Amino acid sequence: MSRFDMIVPIPLSRARLRERGYNQTQLLSEGLAQKFCRPQSLGNLTRVRHTQNQALLKKQQRWTNISGAFKIENPEEFHQRSILIIDDLFTTGATVSEAARVLKESGAKHVEALTLAITE
Repeated sequence: MSRFDMIVPIPLSRARLRERGYNQTQLLSEGLAQKFCRPQSLGNLTRVRHTQNQALLKKQQRWTNISGAFKIENPEEFHQRSILIIDDLFTTGATVSEAARVLKESGAKHVEALTLAITE
């Protein structure tokens, strides 16, 4: 964990956050940030549109569904930083790949992902 400058949870859309009442990846991220004394970035990586639930889609649909779903509000926060993305479930990798893409485009020098579970 010492090789990461910052921990970033995958954000939910506003609609899904209202529906669920919490963001499970943010809860995971908070615990890791505290345990490993790393700052957490909340609200800078944002989901700019509501997407269908990835788990309900076929492999190719997941990549199309998540494309363009994330935005960086303040690119300077990630400039030349090593980022650890936190997600709860890894199936095709579409969600973390799209988040990593926008983080790298904003200037992050290194991005990796940590997930709670992997499934098909």
